[in-house]
Amino acid sequence: MQTYSFLRELADSWVLLAMFIFFVSVILFAFRPGSTKIYSDVSKIPLGDDTQPKSMKDKGDDHV
Repeated sequence: MQTYSFLRELADSWVLLAMFIFFVSVILFAFRPGSTKIYSDVSKIPLGDDTQPKSMKDKGDDHV
């Protein structure tokens, strides 16, 4: 039972603190200055090129 108590105390204090620091650092990394242009460019990737390769144009929709 001593091991369980130690792990429970560790999870209640230090692991919770470590997860909170990790969460805050991820948020700060995502909203850092200069990242707006990068995320704006990345968000447009799915809409950038809607053309199919030449080999797929001839086959139609039944190529799946």
